[in-house]
Amino acid sequence: MRILITGVAGFIGSNLGEYLIKENHKIVGIDNFDPFYKRSIKEENIASLLQSANFSFFEGDIRDKTFINSIFSSQKPDIIIHLAAKAGVRPSILNPREYYDVNVLGTLNILECMKANGVSNMILASSSSIYGNNRKVPFSETDFVENPISPYAATKRSCELLCHTYCHLYGFNISCLRFFTVYGPRQRPDLAIYKFTKALLNNDIIPIYGDGLMSRDYTHINDIVQGIVNSMDSLNGYEIYNIGESKTITLIDLISLLEKCSNKKAKLKYLPLQAGDVKRTFADISKAKERLSFSPQICFEDGLKDFINWFKNNNK
Repeated sequence: MRILITGVAGFIGSNLGEYLIKENHKIVGIDNFDPFYKRSIKEENIASLLQSANFSFFEGDIRDKTFINSIFSSQKPDIIIHLAAKAGVRPSILNPREYYDVNVLGTLNILECMKANGVSNMILASSSSIYGNNRKVPFSETDFVENPISPYAATKRSCELLCHTYCHLYGFNISCLRFFTVYGPRQRPDLAIYKFTKALLNNDIIPIYGDGLMSRDYTHINDIVQGIVNSMDSLNGYEIYNIGESKTITLIDLISLLEKCSNKKAKLKYLPLQAGDVKRTFADISKAKERLSFSPQICFEDGLKDFINWFKNNNK
C-alpha cells in the first residue's frame, strides 16, 4: 500500500515507518520538525528511512491546507496514519491555543483532504490521557470520557469526535488508537523514562512529583507498532481501541527498576504534584485482543534494558 504517515520524524512515526518499509509498503512521510525538541533528533530518527527508495518525505505543517492537499493529490495515499500532534500534558496547560490549533484544526484539515481526494481509511493516534482520573480501572473504550483534565487530553478527545462525524457523514473507516505511555528507543526527551535515565546515568537529582505512587501502563514502541499495523487490516467504520500493556507500575517502582537495569543509585527530590497529571493509567485491551489480535510481547524490565542500551549508544 501507499501509506501517508503524518509526524513521521517523531518517536512513533519513525519506528513505524521503518517497520512498514521492511514490509515493502511505500511510505509518504510528512513532518514540520516542531521545535518542542531539537530538530537534529528528528532528522536522526528518519536518517535510515531517507535511504529507502520506497520512502518519500515532505516537510510541512498539517495546519497548511494547501500543503496537505498537494500531498494528497500528488501522492494518492491508500491510508493515512495520523500521528502528528502537539504533544505533552503539562505544556498544553501553558499554551492551550496552539494545541487546539495543531491537534484539532490540523486533524480537520486531514479529514477534509481525505474527503476531497477520495481517501476513506485512517488510523488516528489518540491518548490514554482522555480517561482523566476515571476511578474505574482498567480503562475501557466504553468508559465515560468527557472529563479531560488537560487541554492536551481535550484536544485528543475532540479529534476522536471529529473522526466519528466524518465516518458518519462520508462513510470513512477510522480507528482511533488510545496509546498508553509509549517508551523505548527514540523516546521523546521530555518523557519520564528518558529524563530519569539521563539523570541517573549523570548522577543528577530525579524530581518526583507527589508521593511516587502515581502509576502508568507503560507500552513498548514495538508493541505500539504491532497495534497500529494490526489495526490497518481491520478498518471498518468508526472504532476506538486501547493499545497498552494492561499492566501498571508506580513511579517509585519504575525508578527501582531503572536502578537495577543501570547499576546506578538514584538521587530523589520530592516535589508537589503538577496540574494536569493523572493518577494512573491502566488499559483494558480485551477489545484489541479480540478484534486486532493485539498481544503485547515486551515485558517492562526487558523494555527498560532495551531503552537504556539505546540511550547509552546515542547520548555519548
